[in-house]
Amino acid sequence: MLVDDPFRCFVPYPEAPVKSAATGPLAGLTLAVKDLFDVKGYPTGAGSPIVLAQSGIKAKTAPIVKTLLEAGARFVGKTHTDELAFSLNGKNAHFGAPINPAAPERITGGSSSGSAAAVAGRLADIALGSDTGGSVRAPSSYCGLFGIRPSHGRLSLKRVWPLAQSFDTPGWFARDGEVFARVGDVLLGKDKVTLPETPRLLMADELFAQAVPEAETLLRNVVQRIVPQLGEPLSITVARDLDGLYWASRRIQGREAWLNDGPMIERFGVPLGPGVTDRFAYAKAITDADFAKSESVRKRFRTRLAKLLGSDGVLLLPTVPDIAPLASADESELDDFRNRALRLLCLGGLSGFPQVSVPVARREGAPLGLSLIGPKGSDASLIALAVRLERAARIRIA
Repeated sequence: MLVDDPFRCFVPYPEAPVKSAATGPLAGLTLAVKDLFDVKGYPTGAGSPIVLAQSGIKAKTAPIVKTLLEAGARFVGKTHTDELAFSLNGKNAHFGAPINPAAPERITGGSSSGSAAAVAGRLADIALGSDTGGSVRAPSSYCGLFGIRPSHGRLSLKRVWPLAQSFDTPGWFARDGEVFARVGDVLLGKDKVTLPETPRLLMADELFAQAVPEAETLLRNVVQRIVPQLGEPLSITVARDLDGLYWASRRIQGREAWLNDGPMIERFGVPLGPGVTDRFAYAKAITDADFAKSESVRKRFRTRLAKLLGSDGVLLLPTVPDIAPLASADESELDDFRNRALRLLCLGGLSGFPQVSVPVARREGAPLGLSLIGPKGSDASLIALAVRLERAARIRIA
């Protein structure tokens, strides 16, 4: 276990022994685990004092954590999460905010805040997070990491605190592509859809336009740098109504989040932090008609994206609109940025397709990620492509 935690990544639980294999494909790597995943000998707090008070010490470890331990990864601690995992900012009103090692004056992003900070700060080689609305992808971009939201349902969420089950996925962070891919080899197994060596790269102007102009220019330059190795992207239209997709995503997630956490919130009068209070109030008010309409929007979008990608297409897009907001930003500024980011992040969630965020650029000294979305079930080959893209993006155009 770690004694020093300069980035405030880890929940200060009393140390308990966690066994891992002495050998295996992840031997020699340290592992941090978001405090939504059960680890034997520890409570699971989900970023909430009420959940923590009710948790008790867990007698079993979540299967996905166990798989990593059996592959040789060494557990170094449980990491902070936003309250009930219902935020993108990495600020928890009860337990504070981790520091972003890649840009200390800026937020880490959430809700997998501690996991991202632990890897970026070299306190862990790999870290488990979860992604419902962007909770691995946004922190990956903000902290300069590889991060993945796998195909929905591909990896087990048994013994993991839920937020919205039809969106929830486990995911992981790594600083470099080789380690990132090693974790994928352990967790994913064989792809159902294998991307070709040279997939069809796709770009949509309406998605790049969601980025601030400076970030859009940077990311378009990255795309140009990868052309000699990966080919010229084809211009397409992915979403004619991003606002409609955004609201559908919010309503479905909100309804499911209220069904999971609403009874506890109302029974105990749980004091929620800023932002989280408003999101649960909104979630409680979602009507059956709004939910049904949103499900129809999701179904149509999933069908459209599947047709666009086929079995060989990969969509390139900004992970988020810009570098991480300043930690000093007020709640209204953070909420505005979050809502803009969700117009990009909702595509992976609504489709259920795998998405990898790749660290490719920096602006004002802070990291910025480019994302790849592939066909459902193409996770392992999408990771391989992401590693190739990151290497190609390092090449500078004279």
